[in-house]
Amino acid sequence: SIASADMDLNQLEAFLTAQTKKQGGITSDQAAVIAKFWKNHRIKIHESLINQSRWGNILKNMNWRVDLKSQSRHIDQINTPVAIVEMELGKNGQ
Repeated sequence: SIASADMDLNQLEAFLTAQTKKQGGITSDQAAVIAKFWKNHRIKIHESLINQSRWGNILKNMNWRVDLKSQSRHIDQINTPVAIVEMELGKNGQ
């Protein structure tokens, strides 16, 4: 719950307090250890969850432009916009 909500310190304190008051919950010593661990490793845990939830490929770069035809055999094709999109995909961690 802590990691999926990416809790800040205030949210963490409120959550752990509620867990200590709940019947069958955690002790205050356990809450202190969890809080210390979360404070020290929050960024690493968050990045790990993001990496696990990504699909195989990531967008590394994207270029685009819109071209207009200035010459054509048929007059109705002049000034027809054409979008050109170039996307570079890569694997996670590469």
